[in-house]
Amino acid sequence: MLAILFFATVIRSAFGFGEALVGVPLLAIIISVDVAAPVVALISVTVAAVVIAYDWHEVRFQSAGRLLFATLFGIPFGLVLLVATSESVVKSLLAVVIIIFSLYALTGGSHYKMNSDRWAWPFGFLAGILGGAYGMNGPPLVMFGGLRRWPPGHFRATLQGYFLPASILIMAGYWWAGLWTQEVNHYYLGSLPAVLFAVFLGRAINRRMSSDRFLIYIHAGLIIIGFLLLIQATGK
Repeated sequence: MLAILFFATVIRSAFGFGEALVGVPLLAIIISVDVAAPVVALISVTVAAVVIAYDWHEVRFQSAGRLLFATLFGIPFGLVLLVATSESVVKSLLAVVIIIFSLYALTGGSHYKMNSDRWAWPFGFLAGILGGAYGMNGPPLVMFGGLRRWPPGHFRATLQGYFLPASILIMAGYWWAGLWTQEVNHYYLGSLPAVLFAVFLGRAINRRMSSDRFLIYIHAGLIIIGFLLLIQATGK
């Protein structure tokens, strides 16, 4: 279990996202999803808080704030989507969009750059819809950061400026639902030394990557997410 959380945290700290994609499915093999998800969310709060504490000067707070504000408006629509639409259809459509977008970026579209945050609203709103419906708010945020062509340090830190309040709200929801239990605290506290070490290891990895290579890794990660979503959708 420690190895899973360590690996997931290194990915999150190095790239700014992805620990839930890695951590929750693997942990669910060992413990129940009702325990795994709150543990990963608590770790998300920890990673975001540590990154912001050490690299606050790299956080683009205006970008993170706009994305988060738009997300809050999108969440209710996500709840409606959850009730009214087939999950497999939505996931399949999202997967295709992610894969096409990232393949385009990797094969010739990587020079396109958004020069302002005015498009943060639709990306944040979409993140809220997907987060409210299926807990998948990450891909639109990563796509936005890629289009803004943030350097690796800014990309990683700015996403934490978004994920810290978002993860706190998620933990509040788990507490309200009775899922924040002593068992969750036990696993979290037991993993904390490894998690903190992984945060700083991921930070070191992030700082060794050039902007161009970082974008390649980001889009490659999005393509993997897209195919995993397709597998989930077709398995329904």
